[in-house]
Amino acid sequence: MNILMVGDIVGGPGRRIFARLVGQMRQRGAVDFVVANAENSAGGKGITRSIAEELFAAGADVLTMGDHTWDQKEITGLLEQERRLIRPANFAPGCPGRGIVTVDSPKGRVTVINLVGRVFMPVTDCPFRTADALLGKEPNMGKVILVDLHAEATSEKMAMGRYLDGRVSAVVGTHTHVQTSDESLLPRKTAYLTDLGMTGPKDSVLGRDFASVLSKFMTGMPAKFEIAEHNTSLEGALIEVDEATGRAVGIRRVREYLDTSR
Repeated sequence: MNILMVGDIVGGPGRRIFARLVGQMRQRGAVDFVVANAENSAGGKGITRSIAEELFAAGADVLTMGDHTWDQKEITGLLEQERRLIRPANFAPGCPGRGIVTVDSPKGRVTVINLVGRVFMPVTDCPFRTADALLGKEPNMGKVILVDLHAEATSEKMAMGRYLDGRVSAVVGTHTHVQTSDESLLPRKTAYLTDLGMTGPKDSVLGRDFASVLSKFMTGMPAKFEIAEHNTSLEGALIEVDEATGRAVGIRRVREYLDTSR
């Protein structure tokens, strides 16, 4: 099974390149299952119902979220109604939605778990203990289990990879919008990458227009961060998993540009 895990989709440019390139990959049979982080897909602030529908129509099987989960007012109802859109499982008990979903695909059953880190992030429950609880009690998860840890600290992501090695098929990080180069198969055959990167405009500061971000840094004054537009790319990882065992057999980074300016 070839699984594409896509880094944070940022605004309209990120959604457009996702639709174009994932559509092409689907058509030529290069991917069997697609997971994308969509917490920045609505202008950098959460997700809306129409955008979720757009991304599913474009080829996403599961959408994950992060610390921007609650930025849009309509998210509460959307999380309750759309099971393929999940938010971090270690949010406080009683929060709307769920942090895990199991999907039956043509290549077999796939479970996706969404977690959020605690280092340099808003206060949440422990992601490690939450992962233990989910893996210990969820029935019929299937062999293929994918984890998106939305976290700031590389150390926390690396620790999670080692902690879950051999228990899940892949652990990947999101949130920083900067793709790392440490893709690997861990000793017990879990695929790992510290951060998938960003799907959106590369001529930017983490997807935002230079001028507004620079103004904030130089003056300390509030500034509205506009989404940049140019030189978009899709970043993530293509993971090959033996669907019979759930063990990863390969992982490679993906970075595909929509234009030729770089």
